[in-house]
Amino acid sequence: MIRGMNLKHERIASILAREIRSGRVGHGDQLPGEVELARRFAVSRNTVRSALAVLSEDGLITTRTGKGSFVLFDGRPLDDRLGWTHALAQQGVETRVQMLRLAHEEDHELAERLGLDSPDVIVIQRLRVIVGGAAISIERSCIPALDELQDLPERGLDDNSITATLARAGLHLDHGEQRLRGRPLDPEEATLLGRPEGTWFLHTRRVSYTPDNRFAEQVDSLLDPEHFELSLTYAGPNQ
Repeated sequence: MIRGMNLKHERIASILAREIRSGRVGHGDQLPGEVELARRFAVSRNTVRSALAVLSEDGLITTRTGKGSFVLFDGRPLDDRLGWTHALAQQGVETRVQMLRLAHEEDHELAERLGLDSPDVIVIQRLRVIVGGAAISIERSCIPALDELQDLPERGLDDNSITATLARAGLHLDHGEQRLRGRPLDPEEATLLGRPEGTWFLHTRRVSYTPDNRFAEQVDSLLDPEHFELSLTYAGPNQ
């Protein structure tokens, strides 16, 4: 459901949602590009991206790119840019999340690898379980310890969402890279997931940046390969 119109991107999302639901934008039709929408509403492209994210979260649009990678759950594509909870819920998979760690840390390896000015990060580690079923993932996110996020360990995530928390701090996920490998669970991971030690899980690492190339998040996920797989798409050399 489209939210209230307190912010510019919410007002734009509401207008576009009415046009979609009224049939003015037909099923399967492509919305105008970011530049055209920004010109139409006299806002920045960042505001347009935020509006489109709301429409995507509410299931009114999907976004596609010529090349890239995305995660599948039981063969169904997940748009995880808005977070695993929303992505899985869109596929009818109800999960609950247990917070394992929410704390300030120094990650010198991360800072050196990504060329960050400071090793100060906030670590968010969570266990995800299918309601009525087994644990399917452990997710460990590192986000920059900005002034706006200093009290995060005390106040918790906004709407239980890392994406919403980052957006409120002005960090809108725009682009990045994702890598995948398989590895065995260590004893602690195996205990949390309820699996034998050494069970092989998929390990994905996604590093995301804002439109102006500021570091926003690194998330390492251990995913149950009985449910998750990675799909790659690509375009021809002239596309």
